[in-house]
Amino acid sequence: MSQSEIDTLIEMMARLPGLGPRSARRAVLHLIRKRALLLTPLAEAMQQVALTARECLNCGNVGTREICDICQSDKRATGEICVVEDVSDLWAMERAGVFKGRYHVLGGTLSALEGVGPEDLSIPRLLDRVTSENITEVILALNATVDGQTTAHYIVDQLEDRVRLTSLAQGVPVGGELDYLDEGTISAALKARKPL
Repeated sequence: MSQSEIDTLIEMMARLPGLGPRSARRAVLHLIRKRALLLTPLAEAMQQVALTARECLNCGNVGTREICDICQSDKRATGEICVVEDVSDLWAMERAGVFKGRYHVLGGTLSALEGVGPEDLSIPRLLDRVTSENITEVILALNATVDGQTTAHYIVDQLEDRVRLTSLAQGVPVGGELDYLDEGTISAALKARKPL
């Protein structure tokens, strides 16, 4: 491996989220030192994923089949769809292990500044799924950003009176201390208060 090939690998690694040039250099050096144990198996796994990974035609999840395991599972056909912005949000929900329905990945949020409209996201597909899959509840699990809230309002406008619409609670996290929270979080928590 020539130095230019190593530099190319470092540059490619530095493009990954959470890795800058220094972290990428350290990671590449570690991979080279552990070539048989890490570098070769990693390269083979990446090649395999490059060949087989695809987006689920139904929900937008990433897997190795045209329809992902979640969408194929009869146990997940609960009549509930949890709408998320991105696949990473879906995976986070799955790690929590508390939602047993199906998902819908929007592929982003509406953004007037960036010129992202409903047709640029999978919102039309969501509207179709609500009808075709006999959905009774749509849970909006969108980020508490301006664009996330704009997207949520748009979806509510499109589905109002067709299905039960809910959203994740927002506010003080478990174990959170008020002194460390920002004003927006405290405001959302106060608005979403519940009786004891």
